[in-house]
Amino acid sequence: MSTGQTLSGTGLYGVCGSDPQSANHPGKPPVCQKGYPRLPPDAIIFIDYPGFNLRLVPWAHGQGIKTVYYISPQLWAWHKSRIKIIRKFVDELLVILPFEEPFFAAEGVTAHYVGHPLIDVVDRFEGKSNLHQELDLHPDQQIIALLPGSRRQEVENMLPLMASLARRHPENAWVIAEAPGLSSEAYTQILVKFPDLYSVRNRTYDLLSQSYAAIVTSGTATLETALFNVPQVVAYKGSAVSFWIAKRLVKLQYISLVNLLLDKPLVTELIQHDLTETRLDQAFSKLLEPDGRTSMMAGYAELRHLLGSQNASSTAARHILNALPPKPQAPII
Repeated sequence: MSTGQTLSGTGLYGVCGSDPQSANHPGKPPVCQKGYPRLPPDAIIFIDYPGFNLRLVPWAHGQGIKTVYYISPQLWAWHKSRIKIIRKFVDELLVILPFEEPFFAAEGVTAHYVGHPLIDVVDRFEGKSNLHQELDLHPDQQIIALLPGSRRQEVENMLPLMASLARRHPENAWVIAEAPGLSSEAYTQILVKFPDLYSVRNRTYDLLSQSYAAIVTSGTATLETALFNVPQVVAYKGSAVSFWIAKRLVKLQYISLVNLLLDKPLVTELIQHDLTETRLDQAFSKLLEPDGRTSMMAGYAELRHLLGSQNASSTAARHILNALPPKPQAPII
């Protein structure tokens, strides 16, 4: 069985170079099928990773196993043709974005919105550190979070622009959230070029909970930043080839989850050629203005209301249990 790290996608939209096992062995059945005859399950719960899971779903359905898909493939973003697999072979579809319910309904698929699991995670977070003390910052310095991505190429592309912005605003403390997917040694090699930047490792929530504003590379981090009520600018610059491919595969008006969910440009998105030092500085400066912060906080409140307050894990578990076939009663002796 493959790990999530192996199966996770790469690039701006997770479409370029993703799902290496499917690419290398397009006709090979997943190895986990071999264990089925020894331990037939009542149901299989598929979570995310469509490149792997959508190959296994038809087989499981053909074995008469109840199929439940939690955290559905983002077919609204790309590769919509795969919806026929969902329609034919998935018995219960549980989604974590509100607009996915009507999207799938329009395609003849019943989906159930169960809430977003990040809400539970963020709301339960309790920070125990004081970054001002830990990093020896002046008490009056505002902390600005820098989330440059989780892959070396993303970090190397983004940090020069972030460092340039930091030099324009030396009154603030600029702190990088080091991602666990990149080694400490790699960050040491990269950060030696940017002595004005601080960093913390595997502590993104600690950082966001104490930040005044943030510059975020697109992804789930944009939603996490919003749930911590941190005003943000979304910025991304990738390779020209990856961006060209992504533009032709993905047909979305926005790339940040915040704007996608609200269906409006609450946070500024500076992507590829639009991302310049001047534009980044202009967008960041608006985050410091009272009107800009008030407007973004109102948008975040709207986002919270849209996502709802239900516990996603508990709601999903109830749906899964209700979908299971009834067990035959044992005879009374």
